[in-house]
Amino acid sequence: MATPYHVQSPRSILLKMIATKQQPPALPPPPPPKLILQPRQRTSPAMWCAAIVCFAFSLLLIAAGAVILVVFLAVRPRAPSFDAAGATLNAVYVGSTSPAPYVNGDMTVAANVSNPNQKMDVVFRSAAVELFFGGRRMAAQALPAPFVQRRGQSQIISVHMVSSQVALPPELAVAMVNQVRSNRVVYTIRGTFKVQAKLWFWHYTYSMSALCDLELTAPPCGVLVARRCITR
Repeated sequence: MATPYHVQSPRSILLKMIATKQQPPALPPPPPPKLILQPRQRTSPAMWCAAIVCFAFSLLLIAAGAVILVVFLAVRPRAPSFDAAGATLNAVYVGSTSPAPYVNGDMTVAANVSNPNQKMDVVFRSAAVELFFGGRRMAAQALPAPFVQRRGQSQIISVHMVSSQVALPPELAVAMVNQVRSNRVVYTIRGTFKVQAKLWFWHYTYSMSALCDLELTAPPCGVLVARRCITR
């Protein structure tokens, strides 16, 4: 409770008057913020059309993916296989001339190409077979293409591989001579193919390769005694 003026001393009253004069005047309250309402922009017809087209395209992609998945699960496509059903080593001659030894050779391979798919045909657009000894290419032969492999069909193709004046490093020439003398000659054949799979109206093309390690007896009547083939 404040003390009445008639009770206060003159000094107290004077100090209060001086303190009242020294206080700064109160600032007026700030005005309230003004809300600026912008007019709502309407979506243009072009934006609506673009959104509808994008939505339809997304539905089309989803439907196409579902169809491809169903077809894949129903057909279960498999790559064709390549195998050496037989081989004959007709001749091998290693000559030693300067600057490096060379080899002449003659081999016939009975290549077995098969289509394991039961619901899909395949077309070999291109096919080639190469012959290697110790990693050195000895001969190459292109197969007649294109040719069709019906579903579940196998085909034997005779491939004649001829090596003529192929230069060999000395160590490979010695290895070939020793293998001929031991009646066990090891070659590697590599097949490269471009295959087109056909299923109703749907076609797709891919590349595949095959590797076969062949072990034959010595020429002139060398026959295949062991083989190991991988298709990938």
